[in-house]
Amino acid sequence: MSTATIEDRRSQIAAAEELKIRDAVEADLPAIIKIYNAAIATRIATAQLEPVTLENRRRWLKEHSPDRHPFWVLEINRKLAGWLTLKSFLPRGAYRGTAEVSVYVDEKFRRRGVARALLEEAIARAPSLQIHVIVGLIFAHNAPSLKLFTELGFEKWGLLPRIARLDAHERDLTIMGRHV
Repeated sequence: MSTATIEDRRSQIAAAEELKIRDAVEADLPAIIKIYNAAIATRIATAQLEPVTLENRRRWLKEHSPDRHPFWVLEINRKLAGWLTLKSFLPRGAYRGTAEVSVYVDEKFRRRGVARALLEEAIARAPSLQIHVIVGLIFAHNAPSLKLFTELGFEKWGLLPRIARLDAHERDLTIMGRHV
């Protein structure tokens, strides 16, 4: 994805709005947690079943580094609209160039290109982070995320049937991947 395309996407979000993608800082944690807890309640985007608290998520930021596995937030008019993390896929050395991506958007900012802008940024910056492959683990019933990842060049690399139990429902997990 070219920088021009990312800039075009940013301008599409809203010409009059100020869009900024930056590294997350500790002061962002309450907003990040609010977005994540809202996603937990939907049972569509995460396998986490119980809401998280500030105390049990403080180490979140420490698990990421801006130069290798970043934790980014996207602000629109100085309001945190969404966030993205890239983390180590598996601990063995052969997977060093592979990262797992997670992206979440505040309910008030959905359908405005926030997740797309964050994912495009991750794809564009992956080589400078020494990341050659990005993998997303997405519930098979999360049609909007699967559609977005497909539009951004990710392919279905696998399916883990009925691997998750969300309340009384067994859910499949789709593995989406892309070489960058």
